[in-house]
Amino acid sequence: MEKDFLTLIQKEFPIIQRPFEVLSKSLGSSEDEVLNLYAKLKEEKIIRQTSAIFDTKSLGYRSSLVAFKTKDIEKTAEIINRHPGVSHNYERDNPYNLWFTIAVAPDSRFGLEKTVKILAQESGCDEYIILPTKKMFKISVQLDVKGDRAKKERQKTLKKEPMKLEKLHYAMIKELQKDIPPLKEPFKHLVDSLGIDYETLAFETQRMQRAGIMRRFASILYHRKAGFTANAMVVWNVPEEEAETIGRTIAAYSAVSHCYLRPVFPNWPFPLFSMVHGKSKREVEQIVEEMANEIDVNEYRYLYSTREFKKVRINYFSPEFSEWEKCYNTI
Repeated sequence: MEKDFLTLIQKEFPIIQRPFEVLSKSLGSSEDEVLNLYAKLKEEKIIRQTSAIFDTKSLGYRSSLVAFKTKDIEKTAEIINRHPGVSHNYERDNPYNLWFTIAVAPDSRFGLEKTVKILAQESGCDEYIILPTKKMFKISVQLDVKGDRAKKERQKTLKKEPMKLEKLHYAMIKELQKDIPPLKEPFKHLVDSLGIDYETLAFETQRMQRAGIMRRFASILYHRKAGFTANAMVVWNVPEEEAETIGRTIAAYSAVSHCYLRPVFPNWPFPLFSMVHGKSKREVEQIVEEMANEIDVNEYRYLYSTREFKKVRINYFSPEFSEWEKCYNTI
């Protein structure tokens, strides 16, 4: 039941009054048993967080992957991690040894490029490249804990419905991005604090999903504790005219959680990025070799993560963003 439960909540966690009761029916169990299992998996650090996964761009934020080449990686990582828009920060096996994702708020005075420049100056970074997304082919972290997913899966393309965010939606976003507690009614505080009912909560969250503002509400796991001890950022040197076709082919692999097209530079000729997960380094490399044969590409690199310095969800519309910028008023 544990693997079935983890598979279910990675896809979608119900935003209703008694979500564990609904999940228990799917699992042929009781509400108390499923609730206790959720609490146990949280305590054992298998479940990292259960909350809304928002689309950064749809909320007005500018974001990018950034690679730093630094000699003092601990100092640089500490300085980078202070920025509230840094969600992921890893040491990777490459001359560009520190890779992080950063987002700046819609009302940022500095913008993305200047913010990265400040971080580089503060840390004494030798060299860096900013790699924003040109095209996204896939973003869906759902680890195959049961081992029964197909090797390749068709990617769904959903037509987005236009939606204008209002005051209620901003308040909902601030609450839905928080990790839910192991309670029978984990959304009670949210509906009470916003003065809405569960029907309104469900209706408005569904609207945000159809608009592409909220990708899904689901659980994210600690990869290593869930048995996925290896993951690699694999970068591909592909012809620009074939990049989209190749990107869609790579994204179809269920072991791939992220797949993006990014700009190239004289010192970085790899436009296609993919995150590949496996239960061992050999498994990752077998999958990558199979992909390389299918797309007929010989030039690619493995960028294994060797240390995790930060992995959190961005706290959208938080005063932390303006407070960070106030520290650099003289710049």
